[in-house]
Amino acid sequence: MPSSSEIILSNQTHVGDSTLQSVSGDKYKGDGYYGRSDGFHTVQYTVEGFIGTIKMQGTLALEPVDADWFYITDAEHSSSSTSSSNANGSFLYNFTGNYVYVRAVIEDWTDGSVGKVQLNH
Repeated sequence: MPSSSEIILSNQTHVGDSTLQSVSGDKYKGDGYYGRSDGFHTVQYTVEGFIGTIKMQGTLALEPVDADWFYITDAEHSSSSTSSSNANGSFLYNFTGNYVYVRAVIEDWTDGSVGKVQLNH
C-alpha cells in the first residue's frame, strides 16, 4: 500500500500575551486504521518563535472520545514531541504503533506559531 502524507494541524498562532494555551487537533487515520503491519509514522513540526510543547496522541478506538486518547512515546525521545523555549524551523519524529487514529496536541504554549504538523505513514 502506498504511503500517505497529510497536514493534521496548521496555522496556529498564540494570542501573544504569554497566557498558557492548549490546542487539540482533529483525529486522522493511522496505520492501524488501514491494517498496515509496520505501524511506522513520521511527523514534521514546523514552528516559528514557538514556546511550548507539541505531542502526538493515539487511540485504538474506532469512534474515540476524549478518554480514549493517550500520549505516544518512543524509545529515543521518551515521547514523540518537541518542547521548546523559542524554536524556529522544522523538526521530525518517528514513532511506531498500529494506532487507529492519531492527533497533534499543543500544550504549555505561551508564544509563537505552529505553521503545520504533517503526518506521513
